[in-house]
Amino acid sequence: MNGSDDLILPHGGFRRLRSFVVALAAYDGTIIFCDRFIDKRSRTHDQMVQAARSGVQNIAEGSLASGTSKKTELKLTGVARASLGELIRDYEDYLRQNGLQIWDKDSPKVRGMRARLAGRLTKSERSDRSDRSDRSDRSDRSDRSDRSDRSDRSDRSDRSEFFDEPLLAALRALRTSSAEVGANILLCLSHQASFLLRRQMERQEHDLVQNGGFTERLYNYRKEHR
Repeated sequence: MNGSDDLILPHGGFRRLRSFVVALAAYDGTIIFCDRFIDKRSRTHDQMVQAARSGVQNIAEGSLASGTSKKTELKLTGVARASLGELIRDYEDYLRQNGLQIWDKDSPKVRGMRARLAGRLTKSERSDRSDRSDRSDRSDRSDRSDRSDRSDRSDRSDRSEFFDEPLLAALRALRTSSAEVGANILLCLSHQASFLLRRQMERQEHDLVQNGGFTERLYNYRKEHR
């Protein structure tokens, strides 16, 4: 049953949520950052990783619970956003306490980062990507016959079932960047995930008000099937 009058509604599609994907990148990136710059034995290391993990896990749990409780979904989405808020404060504290700069949200480098993460490239970046694509196409045509029997051994180390290229590029950068750059990348990711979750909560609230919760559906379902 998948109709609007079903007792148990469709649920569990969290892997397709952009909020989940960006929060997952922030979680993976936090592990990279903390392992590089924060003592693994410190409480701060554990707290930052757990805050990032909580953001991801509560999005998933809320999505799975949505089939029977829109109220629980809304509550857990709020918990996920609060966890990311804690993570944001941790990165701001790290930068401030270590005399590093928190990049202004309206600075060109942060605007550029947000655009890349959202898939919006500048004109020069689009041109550069087009040039690389043309060179790649020519290379592919020149040696396609040589590579045809080696395709099953191609390097897939930088691919992901979850992340698109901008998120993968951000995670790669975190492995070699300075602490200041890394923390600001993760601030950008965390803010973006938090923004997406706020919009998600607004939709969930609207659905709950318009369609009611599980108890109301159960009452109507029983009335219709007597």
